Amino acid sequence: MIISVILGHPDNGSFSHAIAETAVRALEENGHEVVFHDLYKEGFDPVLPGDQIPKGAPLAPVIRIHCDEISVADGLIIVHPNWWGMPPAILKGWVDRVLCAGVAYEFVGDDGGEGVPMGLLKARMALVINTSNTPLEREQNVFGDPLELIWRNCIFDLCGVKGFKRKMYGVMVTSTPEQRAAWLEDVKERVDRLFPALSIT
Repeated sequence: MIISVILGHPDNGSFSHAIAETAVRALEENGHEVVFHDLYKEGFDPVLPGDQIPKGAPLAPVIRIHCDEISVADGLIIVHPNWWGMPPAILKGWVDRVLCAGVAYEFVGDDGGEGVPMGLLKARMALVINTSNTPLEREQNVFGDPLELIWRNCIFDLCGVKGFKRKMYGVMVTSTPEQRAAWLEDVKERVDRLFPALSIT
């Protein structure tokens, strides 16, 4: 299987980086082909030009690479911090530029864009992993867990990815090395469960 792993965090020493590294290693150990992008390290440009909005618009070469990769991925893992209940801007820009019309979704028939799009992505499972400084209970009861709704309902479901799981680790600022080690083990177990080792025939 081909699994795309997308990381959005500017600090190379962040726990998000440790999560992504753990996920990539687990996928490779399970025999999967991994396509990994550290968006900040690569200098990904998140700004969507107006002329890229229409379906079939010419794409910048780097965007075309991302689009081609995401189109053939069997699974997706997204790793990012929870900032103001949203992904970092660079990751929102990745969604805008890569999960575009004709790649991730399309409107059918005489639908002019006011209806529900048909998802085009091949992937059957997406795993989103977040870090946060907001306790889970407050995130759910006070804020309504917007990241869950954004990724599951507003993005992946509309792009045709029906399998969805999300995990948030925190509170990061008060976490201990022992907690972080346990969380990384949990990451590995989740990846193993969702993207198990390939059987050799």
